[in-house]
Order: sequence, then structure tokens, then C-alpha cells
Amino acid sequence: MALNYPRIDNASGVWNMKEVTEAVLGGYWPNATARGLWYGGHTPSKLTAIDYVTISTTGDAADFGDLSGTARSYMTGSMSNFTRGIFAGGGPGSAGPGAYGVDIIDYVTFVTTGNASDFGNLTRHQYGVANLSNSTRGIQGGGTDPTSNIIDYVVTASLGDATDFGDLSQARFYTATVASPTRGVWGGGVTPTVVNTSDYITIASTGDATDFGDLISVREGPSGASSSTRGVIVGGDTNPSSPNLLTTTEYLEIASTGNTVAYGDLLAVADYTGSLSNGVRCLVGGGDPGPSLLDTIQSFNIPVGGQTVDFGDLTAAKSSMGSASGGHGGLADGYQGVAR
Repeated sequence: MALNYPRIDNASGVWNMKEVTEAVLGGYWPNATARGLWYGGHTPSKLTAIDYVTISTTGDAADFGDLSGTARSYMTGSMSNFTRGIFAGGGPGSAGPGAYGVDIIDYVTFVTTGNASDFGNLTRHQYGVANLSNSTRGIQGGGTDPTSNIIDYVVTASLGDATDFGDLSQARFYTATVASPTRGVWGGGVTPTVVNTSDYITIASTGDATDFGDLISVREGPSGASSSTRGVIVGGDTNPSSPNLLTTTEYLEIASTGNTVAYGDLLAVADYTGSLSNGVRCLVGGGDPGPSLLDTIQSFNIPVGGQTVDFGDLTAAKSSMGSASGGHGGLADGYQGVAR
């Protein structure tokens, strides 16, 4: 049904506004030209590198540029608008609670390649952070320096320091995030025990997060991606002290609260992957299955789920990267005309 509608990347000619509106609101209108970026991470050495792909086509990632200054890892989620990717926090130190993080916020413009520039600063030094956004606000929550429940936000169209937004319902790090144009959700992570709980906020207002529901599985180091209606939780480990990597993906309907539903399976199983989307296609990059890291990029379509397939390769095998795209679910699937 939904996938039969005309789409930017597969149709020419004219379609009526009702079809466009339904596709936008239904979460299956893609931004065909959107770029996806993976930034930072480790190989295991900490990285400044930024990789990019065009999400609607398959193939290997290419070099985009570098982060400003400090190499860093342990970031997740997408904080971006249609034109700008924003990279917040991360850590140059070793993993774990109490490790040193940075308060740096960088940004790039998706259509041009090159190094990131300074955007501003978070309210504190932090890593193990999780980012999300809609088209106007970027939100960063949690972290491990120390274990934090703090939520910050920035206005993505302008440069400047982050401002306090509120608090998560519990301090957590190494969690996944998903977003619609109105809501953001954090799922799983470490509190310091591995949990399956999830929180949500209304992005346009400030205030504390509220309980959303539970994941099927406890997950440390998952990643997330979304359409404008559906969020997907990918990868993770249920027991880091005796690794038990998950093969399954789960989804939730962002407009309602409740528990996640089983969704599909990963072709390459790992935690600390980097996931992103153009609102229809989800890409899952890299990760740490142990003992070596992955350079693979997996993909699946968010409306249907199922088994991931091979998309291409990152420029290096790495994990714990941040990600950003110009067409994720918080951006109403990339549509920039009427019906927004």
C-alpha cells in the first residue's frame, strides 16, 4: 500500500496533493538525495574521520572530512536538520563511568565535504551520549561522565551553546535514540545495569522525560533510526560481562506509548553500531561483534523491517560512531514543501 505511492527517487510527472500529504504523514516519503554521515568512533584508536554515503543508493562510504580538534567516540544518534549535521560530546578517554568526555559541539553542511566547524558547547563534558532532533531543535541526553540524566538542546539553524532542557527519568548511557517531528525517545542503555526501559520528550517544549514503555530485550550499546512515525532499535548486548549480542531489531510507534515489537534480524550482529535513515531506508554501520570490528553497512526499509542486506562498507572497520542525516524521521522524511 504505502510503498506504492509516487516517491522522489522513483517517479516523474505529477501526483496529487492528497497522495503527497498521506505519504508525508504516513512516514514513507523519502528524501532521496539525503546524505548519511558517520563521525568519530574508534578502530580501536579514537577517530576524527567523518564518512558519508547517499542513503538511497548502495555503495561504499567515502571520506567527508574530520571533526574539529579532539578525536572521540561513544556517541550515538542523529542531531541534524535538512542542511546541517551537528556532532555533540564524545570521549577521548577510556570507556566506562567516570571517563573523561568533551563538551564540544561541531557541525558540517551536508551538501559540501570538508572538516567540521565549531558550533558551541554542551552544558557539561560528556560521553556515552545519545542525540536526536527535529528540523529546529537538536537534543542530547544522558552520558557517563558521571552517569547522567541531563538533557541539553540547541537550535540547529543557529550557532551557540546548549541550554538545559530537563532530565531523563533515569540516568543512562550507551542508549539508542529515535525521533519524529514532535517526539524524541531514548531506549535501552546502562544505568549502570543494562536496562530495557525507554523515555520520551516532546521536542518543542522543555521539561523532564516521561516513561514510554519497555524494549523486548535489555540492550547496552544499541543504535536507533526512524521514519516520521516508527522508531527502530538495532543491535546491542544483553550482558557485557559475558557478551550476548542480539540478532534482532525492534520497533515502536513514536506517536503512542508502549512496548516495542520484534521487527527483523541483522545480517552482521554487533553492538555500538551507528544507525541513520532517510526516513524510509535505515543504514546500520560498523559495530563491535568481538574480537574484531566491522566495516560493513547493512540496510533495511523501515516500513517493512525484516532481514538486513548488504549496502557497502565504511572507510574503516570501527564502532561507537555518531551519525547524522539530512532526512531522518524527525524531519518528516525529508519533504520540504506543503503539508508540513
